[in-house]
Amino acid sequence: MPPRSSDHCAAPLIFEQGALGRANRYVESGKPLETFLPHRLLRDDLPLPDNSELDVVRHFTRLSHRTFGIDTGFYPLGSCTMKYNPRVNDAMANLPGMRDLHPWTDDALAQGALQVMYELERSLSSLFGMAAFSLNPSAGAHAELTALLIAKRYFKELGQTRRDKVIVPDTAHGTNPASAAMCGFKVISLPSDARGRVSLAEIEKVLGDDTAVCMMTNPNTLGLFEDDIRRIAAAVHAVGGLMYYDGANANALMGNARPGDMGFDLMHLNLHKTFTIPHGGGGAGHGPVGVAAHLVEYLPTPVVAWQADPDADPSLAPSDRLRFRLDFDRPKSVGPVRSFWSNFAHAVRALSYIYANGAQGLTKVSQLAVLNANYLRVKIGEFLDIPYDEPCRHEFVASAAGLKKRTGVRALDLAKALLDRGYHAPTIYFPLLVPECLMFEPTETESKETLDGFVAALREIVQTAERDPEAVLAAPVTTVVGRIDETRAARYPNLRWRPRGEALQR
Repeated sequence: MPPRSSDHCAAPLIFEQGALGRANRYVESGKPLETFLPHRLLRDDLPLPDNSELDVVRHFTRLSHRTFGIDTGFYPLGSCTMKYNPRVNDAMANLPGMRDLHPWTDDALAQGALQVMYELERSLSSLFGMAAFSLNPSAGAHAELTALLIAKRYFKELGQTRRDKVIVPDTAHGTNPASAAMCGFKVISLPSDARGRVSLAEIEKVLGDDTAVCMMTNPNTLGLFEDDIRRIAAAVHAVGGLMYYDGANANALMGNARPGDMGFDLMHLNLHKTFTIPHGGGGAGHGPVGVAAHLVEYLPTPVVAWQADPDADPSLAPSDRLRFRLDFDRPKSVGPVRSFWSNFAHAVRALSYIYANGAQGLTKVSQLAVLNANYLRVKIGEFLDIPYDEPCRHEFVASAAGLKKRTGVRALDLAKALLDRGYHAPTIYFPLLVPECLMFEPTETESKETLDGFVAALREIVQTAERDPEAVLAAPVTTVVGRIDETRAARYPNLRWRPRGEALQR
């Protein structure tokens, strides 16, 4: 808190020294600080600890070692694609011309930034078979809601407001039903068949003239490709509905298959998954929404448009004679869905990744992700049950149900024991249709040596559980925080910032 000044009028600017001085240069000269901050928030002095630089550096370095991230260890978090984020992407996003540009800069002075957004939008459209993308949405669930708002506006324009049903298979991504409900649709849950896929026959049972959208993840959350997808899309289109593609698993098919070619009308991408943008821990994401040609006019505003620059040097290539602008004049648009135009730094990172890899490189990225997942699937299948034991895509699920029956050790216990061995736990208990589920996604950025080390650690944990279950049930024992009661922790959190002596209200 700022200290009080004994002489508010002694200088034209208050507290000129240091960061506090810079902050107060916006304070009008001659007025007391209490004019701008309540008196109770002001202090007479600003005590600072007397520590050496080395002590401070060591303190924060030790704290950083307690934080697990992709830079410190293997992160096989199924359905989240926690892959390595190349540092060159961060360097590009931190170029002064990108980093320091104000979002309200006039279009004429922001041509480079607008070109980045335009080229990213065109690249994503080409890669995934869509007519156009909007870079507006901030993350995956935000993009799902945006896509459903587009669908709702589309049906309203057609006068088909009775379309209020959204079909969501149980192998779809977890936020799909929530997004549909938030948009005012009724959710029709669809069970998968014995093969872990959506059955065309089951889809046809629930289709009708009230069907609005069918939301699907392909590959689904079991890591299996929906091989009947074109027939499913044709059935939904036959009753006038739209197909929505959840792009959370796009790392499995980038450059190898396109949702647009499968029959999807709407989709989103998690750039913070497939396109190596840091995510997790509540950090910012980016979830562009793509649409087929008949839905382009409903995309959020603004979109980047272009025209030929009449003043450009005619000797330049046609692509270098364009003038870009932000286009807000879209009468049928659902409107902006966030402040400003996009998560621009992430757009720079994603475009850097696309250009660094090129079309062939991006195709290889997905092929290696599929290869690594199948390698891990076969190895883990030697000591854990694999409910859908067939070639997977980028991820797969295993089950600890048999182990639990024999030893009492659950998927949760295996996950905690992995923490003791220096690995992040996989996703557990999702999807819900697999008992004691563990979902693994190794991504393409992990080496065979890393995968082999992970398999060895998990095998050793399972072997320990068979002979000494209590040793696994006590895990983790090497981490800063040991075994906790998850249910109690969620219901009665120990809030450190609670005033001392104040009882927690139950």
